[in-house]
Amino acid sequence: MKAVSVFLIGLMSLSLPAQQMLTLEEVYSLAEKNYPLGKQIGLIDEKTAAEIEILEKEKLPKLNLKAQASYQSDVTGLPGGLPGLNFDSPNKDQYRATIEADQLIYDGGSVAANTKLKKAEMETNRQQVIVDLYQLKYRVNQYYFSALLLQQQKELLISKRKLLTEKLRELESGIKHGAVLPANGQLINAEILKLDQQLTQIDFDSKKAYQKLSLLIMTDIDSSTVLEEPAMFYGGTEEINRPEMKLFDLQENQLETSKDVISKSLFPKISGFAQAGYGNPGLNMLDNSFKDFYMVGIRFNWNLFDWGASEKKKQSADISKQIVRSQKESFVVNNRIEQKEAENDILKYEEMIKGDDGIISLREEVLKSKAAQLKYGTITSSEYITELDNLYEAKINQQLHKTQLSLSIANYRVIAGE
Repeated sequence: MKAVSVFLIGLMSLSLPAQQMLTLEEVYSLAEKNYPLGKQIGLIDEKTAAEIEILEKEKLPKLNLKAQASYQSDVTGLPGGLPGLNFDSPNKDQYRATIEADQLIYDGGSVAANTKLKKAEMETNRQQVIVDLYQLKYRVNQYYFSALLLQQQKELLISKRKLLTEKLRELESGIKHGAVLPANGQLINAEILKLDQQLTQIDFDSKKAYQKLSLLIMTDIDSSTVLEEPAMFYGGTEEINRPEMKLFDLQENQLETSKDVISKSLFPKISGFAQAGYGNPGLNMLDNSFKDFYMVGIRFNWNLFDWGASEKKKQSADISKQIVRSQKESFVVNNRIEQKEAENDILKYEEMIKGDDGIISLREEVLKSKAAQLKYGTITSSEYITELDNLYEAKINQQLHKTQLSLSIANYRVIAGE
């Protein structure tokens, strides 16, 4: 029989779904992984790879096919002719088709410089997405701790309801024997119904809070999911490890790389070409017949003077770098201010929690005395309920302050980049 009981208990435990637990770090990870913005990183990589491939194709031969038919009002001729020479003037209608190949031989490092710039742009754009995703942590904190506070308040109200239910059972015996007035039991019963209303309201508020969190992390969770209270530690630090700091550095690097592209654009370029064609006339303008022809050669191109445009471009890049440095300095100052504000909130809630401990201790002593008086009928249920409300109001306030403290520490850690 005992073996059968153990088997049935085991079977029941297998049929019950395990209660889902969720930590703050897991929610951070889900937000970063599932939020639509995160998909941009892969798209940025694909876009950069395509752009670099386009640049590499600059090194490949280029083929151009051209065809032309024309009629001109006059052609080259010798005025009056030359004694002893007789040749036909070129036709006024002329036809030509050519195919030409160009092969870059030397570009002064322009393709390599542009490839490096594309990679620098990719790193900057990727980091910008990381910065934007990092900002989600503030919203995660807000939603997570709002849902957590409701979860903890519900536990306190359930505890209060349990205490009132037990007290009602104690009074029922006294009411049955006439030692306690029925009104005392009715008052406690009314308070239990009031608590049921509050629990219903918390259930609806929790559902709303969980829905917000679900939408943010793109994962279905409901109020049956238990949010774990994070162990938040505050050490205080002057170091800033925010992703924005890396973004500023990458922006400066990108601007510096663009200056190299500007310099390389001034280098000479050498390319080889080959042309084959068929036309009337061919290369011999004095032969009025269709002929095939070809030509090979090397082109050299060097822009010796650009009126200082390249220097102005470099100067513009240097000014942009100064702007980025100014933005970085401003960010550091604002971050320090945010850190100090968060530190102040942490210290404030720590002190308030210490005060809550004292209040709760005193309220518990008063309630014990009132519970004994109610048992012997020296006070009414109304007086007991008043003191019970005072105790649980103090407990709820303490839980609120603890959650606010955890939220302040979580926000501090996000601000500092911990």
